[in-house]
Amino acid sequence: MLGCVIHAQDDLRVEELPVPEPGPGEALIAVRYGGVCGSDLHYWRHGGVGDFRLKEPMLLGHEVVGTVLAYGAGASGPLPGTAVAVHPATPCGACPECVDGRRNVCRDTRYLGSAARFPHVQGGFAAQVVVPAEQLRPLPEGLALRRAALAEPLSVALHAVRRAGDVTGKHVLVTGAGPIGCLVVAAAKAAGAARVTVTDLLPAALEYARIAGADTLVRADDPEDAGWPAEVDVAVEASGVAAGLDTCLRLVRRGGVVVQLGMLPPGPSPFAGNLVVSREIDLRGAFRFDTEFDQALRLLAAEPAFDGLVSAVVPVTDAEPAFALAADRSRSCKVLLDFGTS
Repeated sequence: MLGCVIHAQDDLRVEELPVPEPGPGEALIAVRYGGVCGSDLHYWRHGGVGDFRLKEPMLLGHEVVGTVLAYGAGASGPLPGTAVAVHPATPCGACPECVDGRRNVCRDTRYLGSAARFPHVQGGFAAQVVVPAEQLRPLPEGLALRRAALAEPLSVALHAVRRAGDVTGKHVLVTGAGPIGCLVVAAAKAAGAARVTVTDLLPAALEYARIAGADTLVRADDPEDAGWPAEVDVAVEASGVAAGLDTCLRLVRRGGVVVQLGMLPPGPSPFAGNLVVSREIDLRGAFRFDTEFDQALRLLAAEPAFDGLVSAVVPVTDAEPAFALAADRSRSCKVLLDFGTS
């Protein structure tokens, strides 16, 4: 079977791999689609994500869907043949964060396709993978595998909106119209936001934000753009650059909330910290997700418009061109690898 393995910066290989056997408590999944995430692109282009650096070859991918093939000893779950999405996190359940109900920031979690630990946690970009059976989620009726591949990034967006608090009837600003930013738009709308304004440098990215439900699109490099709001109630920074955070802090109202979702570069990042004090702004981080994964599947099943955010489906044999496409936001939003063709 074929798998997509990162060996080092700029060294992405599609390799023939042995078919795994499920062990105790595990399930064997036939992967159909895997979404190329920003973290996958970072491993490819930079050899790491933030402080997580590659130390050995690693199977990429954590946005995977497919069908159940078999179970190991003592494992149970959806019947073989059932279409499932895979929750990529296995929190420890024992650390203070897990005990406090914040399993998404578990200090000892295992996450598919992550170099945070050594040995690394191998990912899901292979024709067949083994995962803990408890991570399987059967798809709601009517939800196709192609759209279900958005469940993981949509869960990230749902968690970010949840971190912002109640957005019902509020004006939400989203800086950055990449795949996650676009899904934040959809998540904010689903949570009752009255208006969502999105900023980005690229017209093509802003058009995907429109598909996701944005009310106003703003060119981030045009201070004269008529779409700039005087102020907003909530801002979600999804670009991962300090300039985006600065925009959020300057536009959110006094006493408003800013959620930093985009992963900023390692090291210090300059931002207008004085505004956090003088305007008593709540600045909150948002990292991954937990139970939002199940909410994401329900939302995907109910809303066909999400299909418009999948800009390409590429055979795994063309993984490197697929990664290049995913990295070019002027040509794509979410790119899926298709393992059913391997």
